[in-house]
Amino acid sequence: MGAKGISRENVDLDHEQPDRIKKPKRNKYALACAFLASMASVLLGYDTGVMSGAAMFIKDDLNINDIQVEILVGSINIYALIGSAFAGWTSDWIGRRKTIAFAGAIFFVGSVIMGFAPNYALLTAGRVVAGIGVGYALMIAPVYTTEVAPTSIRGFLTSFPEIFINGGVLLGYVSNFAFADLSLQLSWRMMLGVGVVPSVFLIVGGLVMPESPRWLIMQGKLGAAMKVLLKTSDSPDEAQLRLSEIKLSAGIPNDTDGEIVSVPKRHDGEGVWKELILHPTPAIRRILIVAIGMHFFQQASGIDAVVLYSPRVFRQAGIKKKNHLLGATIAVGASKTFSVLIATFLLDRMGRRPLLFISLGGMIISVCGLGFGLTMIAHTDEKLEWAITLCIVTILLYVAFFEVGLGPIAWVYTSEIFPLRLRATGVSIGVAVNRLMSGVNGMTFISLYKAITVGGAFFLFAGICFLAFLFIFFFLPETNGRTLEEVSDLFAKKTTTLLLSQHAAAGEANRPVEPANGNSR
Repeated sequence: MGAKGISRENVDLDHEQPDRIKKPKRNKYALACAFLASMASVLLGYDTGVMSGAAMFIKDDLNINDIQVEILVGSINIYALIGSAFAGWTSDWIGRRKTIAFAGAIFFVGSVIMGFAPNYALLTAGRVVAGIGVGYALMIAPVYTTEVAPTSIRGFLTSFPEIFINGGVLLGYVSNFAFADLSLQLSWRMMLGVGVVPSVFLIVGGLVMPESPRWLIMQGKLGAAMKVLLKTSDSPDEAQLRLSEIKLSAGIPNDTDGEIVSVPKRHDGEGVWKELILHPTPAIRRILIVAIGMHFFQQASGIDAVVLYSPRVFRQAGIKKKNHLLGATIAVGASKTFSVLIATFLLDRMGRRPLLFISLGGMIISVCGLGFGLTMIAHTDEKLEWAITLCIVTILLYVAFFEVGLGPIAWVYTSEIFPLRLRATGVSIGVAVNRLMSGVNGMTFISLYKAITVGGAFFLFAGICFLAFLFIFFFLPETNGRTLEEVSDLFAKKTTTLLLSQHAAAGEANRPVEPANGNSR
């Protein structure tokens, strides 16, 4: 009898005896594991937030132009492609937790280089190193958290990386404000150099946290995996069920016992790219399209244009003083952080799809309001107080709606839909797309708004958000409340149902048309 059968029996039993249903308590051990892993995401958040303000001081100190600012601000996401490309292979090789510590070490080196950079060339070199660390961190944090989390709070825990990204953004904004009064040469170097602090915590955390039970099983270490599962599951029965399902997906017979067993070679990382890219099954192809689409739309929606260039956007809206600009960006960071906390507590209650629809609907309305306000300000020489207020309010609403759904769920959803043997590599592909789009956004926004006006740029983002709404409506099934192994089966069933319906439609189309009286011609 398979693991899925056990699961269904448990569900049926609970329905027959509702008085025995008890809401499980928050698993503190799993919570601590997710907390430590998600610290990796602070790296991206801090760098994104701090660079938005530091760029103003760097431009004045190093006498660089707008094109160089775009490259400096957005290029870290291109460099992150290197990290994310290798992160899947690295995490399958040395394990998830060591990869987390490795990400922190790389970012530490990058932060030191940026903090002491005497010129633009060395500053760019520091961005390259830090970007590779960011790529590693972005890929490994949601994968580890997803593999450790019990089903009942998987959405809650897997949204932690987005919380930490936003916490990092807010810290970056606060750092801008705190060091803004230092000398021009020292201010931006302090802003960037402080990035060593979260990276040190990440290195230590990566060395003390337990290894992912799914990675341990992939290495044949059933005993070690069971110990972690017992600590991270809501009950011993759930731990046993999770062990059985992971063994099944890893190709290990369910009746296999022992501390260490042999794992079939086909699941030792060989042929993963072939199965994902070259010859995927219809279900895997659908999963890959969804993962790529989610990360594409998350960044193409324009969020990094607001976060990275919020001082410029606020300046376009009529705020001129540097301290006021930096203070307004802190409000953006606070709005993002508060809103993602709301999403964290709603993910396992409302599900993924409802929150995504609410998120994108609000983003479309907000970004249209922002585009309208900026357009009105640009077409008049008078100071329009109502338009300035509209811009500030809609920016705060835009980032808030982003964090209620699209921001955290892109990471949650893509980290839970891939089968075990493909998860690390599949998520790394999604992260690569995410960073590529973020880099394109960061490196082209100034040129974009100069070409089509800043208001026109945000109307463009509104159109992309509408396309994202349609993509989610047609392609994303609900995954809330399902085990990771059941989620993979869900995509297989959806694909099978679609193929059967297509075959049925084709059969109906090819069937000879009969007259109303029932006689054939």
